Amino acid sequence: MPVFRVKRVHDESSKGDGYRVLVDRLWPRGVSKTAAQLNAWNKDVAPSPELRKWFNHEPEKFSEFSKKYEDELSSSESVDTFLRSVNDQEVVTLLYGAKNPSVNHAVVLRHFLQSKGSS
Repeated sequence: MPVFRVKRVHDESSKGDGYRVLVDRLWPRGVSKTAAQLNAWNKDVAPSPELRKWFNHEPEKFSEFSKKYEDELSSSESVDTFLRSVNDQEVVTLLYGAKNPSVNHAVVLRHFLQSKGSS
């Protein structure tokens, strides 16, 4: 199981990022595909469009959003597919486009993936 990190896609890439995966459903504004230096773009593990719109990156909704998103992840085969695709990587950096480094879906996804790996 790789070590999962979280990083804003707008931030400069580094060797320590390992395998870089964009986990947003939509391409982030202001970032070219060249500048992003992605290894993969996995839209399937991103929140559903309905959940993303409801959340709207409002910090007061983050706790409830996290529960709803984890419910989506629990019922999705995409998570297992994603884990199989990165299983041989040492480090996987989950890239997101949101502005807040602690209130975003990639933080929830990392926690979910780590807990799935330890179970």
